[in-house]
Amino acid sequence: MPNIENIKKYKNVHMIGIGGVSMSGIAAILRNWGFTVTGYDDSPSDNTRKMEELGVKVSIGEVDEESIKKSDVVIYSAAIKETHPEMEVARKNNIPTIERADFLGKITRCFKDTICISGTHGKSTTTSMVALCFMEALRDPSIQVGAFLKPINGNYKVGSSEDFIIEACEYVESFLKFSPKAEIILNIDNDHLDYFKTIENVKKAFIKYIKLLPKDGILVYNADDKNSSDLPKYTKAKSISYGITNKDVNFFAVNIVFDKEGFAEFDVYHDDVFYDRIKLSIPGMHNVLNTLACIALCNEYGIDSKTIKAALLKFKGADRRFEFKGKVNGAKVYDDYGHHPTEIVATAKSLMNKKYEKSWVVFQPHTYSRTVNLLSDFAKALLNFDNIIILDIYAAREKNPKGITSQILVDKLADLGKQAKYIPDFDDCANYLKENVGKNDIVITLGAGTVTKIGPMIVEKK
Repeated sequence: MPNIENIKKYKNVHMIGIGGVSMSGIAAILRNWGFTVTGYDDSPSDNTRKMEELGVKVSIGEVDEESIKKSDVVIYSAAIKETHPEMEVARKNNIPTIERADFLGKITRCFKDTICISGTHGKSTTTSMVALCFMEALRDPSIQVGAFLKPINGNYKVGSSEDFIIEACEYVESFLKFSPKAEIILNIDNDHLDYFKTIENVKKAFIKYIKLLPKDGILVYNADDKNSSDLPKYTKAKSISYGITNKDVNFFAVNIVFDKEGFAEFDVYHDDVFYDRIKLSIPGMHNVLNTLACIALCNEYGIDSKTIKAALLKFKGADRRFEFKGKVNGAKVYDDYGHHPTEIVATAKSLMNKKYEKSWVVFQPHTYSRTVNLLSDFAKALLNFDNIIILDIYAAREKNPKGITSQILVDKLADLGKQAKYIPDFDDCANYLKENVGKNDIVITLGAGTVTKIGPMIVEKK
């Protein structure tokens, strides 16, 4: 059982934004530890319903003054503003408030082994892989992952061991609130520039994060990634490297082949000694790298190759990671979370290992700042597809004072000699696909916003 002494004073907890991916996971852990938890959210969801099933009183859209007054602490998600009515009730009644990442940091300090998976791309997939390997090894970990994971029927699991496996995001440097015993760094790329401004600042945040590791900690890093390769010099923790192009590493993959679904099979070597041949049930060369990171970490925790191999073969991918949705006109339809140029290129390369006639991408840019800052990179990444449809930009946390639309991306593609269609209306987009997609084509909906609605609109019901 984890040591909860440092949070025992918060016996009654109220959570604003309890339906959030991370917030609901925190609530489930606290309930399992015997805390009284109440919560608020703007609208009902699968997560709020799960909370109610756990015995959490959830208020939807109405201020729960009574629960706030009874609470020892109010935890709020980053999306909640200081002016939120529930925050004002907490202040008026002198109830302490703690932001989600800060409180999750307190929870990481309850576990002997908090394992944090970080990087600009691949966090959810690799966190899922590591979690399933630990479960296969019967270590009963607690888990928090940023995507729905079918084997745990959600985005979190409350275990009984000292292992806490979490996806740790770099945005607004929230991962600096955690106390990791082990870290995986998958890559460092130029994302979240609305906050970081430059790639140098992103790198500085990761260096600060590396320095959180204790001397007896573990750093697993991608030696193929130029921004990650020098990270070991910033920590006294044990460093374990992996790569494909760089063979001067602790774990590398060779003899990589792909089946007709684009799933890889490859030999893994550990310190130049054959480790095992691994078969995946998810596509793409980028997932070979993610697998090496998972193997390196799990091996350090004493999980044998047979157990790792079995868990990885069973893993069909996290929700919205190249997820098969069905067929339209005999063409396969997939949905993917990729919303950064590097992720789009990785998805396109995954497609290339599959057999098809023409590829169709429906891309929804995510945030105005990212679209503008990485415009040329987005256009070049999308050139990898035969047919390109661009939806309106998904604003997420941003306002649009300059009236930017996705037309700028369509124009940039035209400059590169590629015609793309700007179809802002979802119904129009679905109808266009149904009229034009051919029998052996592949369709992929791509983005971190509402683009995921397109798949169900076009796939034929069985």
